[in-house]
Amino acid sequence: MIVIGEKINVMSKSIGAAMKERDPEPVRRMALSQVEHGADVLDINLGPATKNGPETMRWVVEVVQDAVPDTRLCLDTMNPDAMRAGLELCKLQPIINSTSAERARLETYLPMAAEFGAEIIGLAMTEAGISRDTDERLMAATTIMAAMMEFDVPLERLYLDPLLLPIAVAQQQAPEALLSIQMFKQLNDPPLKTVVGLSNIYNGCPEHTKSPLAAAFLTLLIPAGLDAAIMDADDELQMAVVRGDTAELANDENVSRSVSVLNNETLYCNSYLD
Repeated sequence: MIVIGEKINVMSKSIGAAMKERDPEPVRRMALSQVEHGADVLDINLGPATKNGPETMRWVVEVVQDAVPDTRLCLDTMNPDAMRAGLELCKLQPIINSTSAERARLETYLPMAAEFGAEIIGLAMTEAGISRDTDERLMAATTIMAAMMEFDVPLERLYLDPLLLPIAVAQQQAPEALLSIQMFKQLNDPPLKTVVGLSNIYNGCPEHTKSPLAAAFLTLLIPAGLDAAIMDADDELQMAVVRGDTAELANDENVSRSVSVLNNETLYCNSYLD
């Protein structure tokens, strides 16, 4: 499975400050740490990037590529000009994070994917908002697939993302996302690639539950056909799942309890591990 390190993010206190002040060292250290712990790709998340977006993206891409020149980049911003600025500098095949089934986003980002030979993440949501179940996710996925062909982007460059929702507020959506991963694989031959933003599952949860929740969900998602995850590559428990270290996981009761929650067998509450 491909590990996409998530930590070069403008929302991080240290990384956000480094981007603003153009201080390369925190960004370099974060890039190196994630790669050393097993990240195959690094996500660069600028968010909306409404102020100096292209300039900031160019600066971060240059810093990260200088630190880890053999690592691919996944560019994450809602600013199309910043996205293009980053794509222009990528030395290895980049990943665009992301489009959705919304027509405006497809028309913005798929031509970039075609122009730069990039892979692209497709979120299974539409103009109507977040998909409510597997059927709606599949409908969004087929819209994205059709647009890929329309804009001459090969389907093998697409990663479908079911869009994980926080377990704390939408527990019933975890099995739906898992089923969606399985069903996405049935949409094409050869099967399409799949990805999740893993940390979404524990947004709003207590700190001590985050690692076991993420690790537990990986134990379900990978057998279902997950190909990549945007995740915390510095987290030992999550990386143990990626490595297939069953001995470490077998003795972790917190992972077992988290699996029960994710399967909707146990009702989630903040104290479920207590």
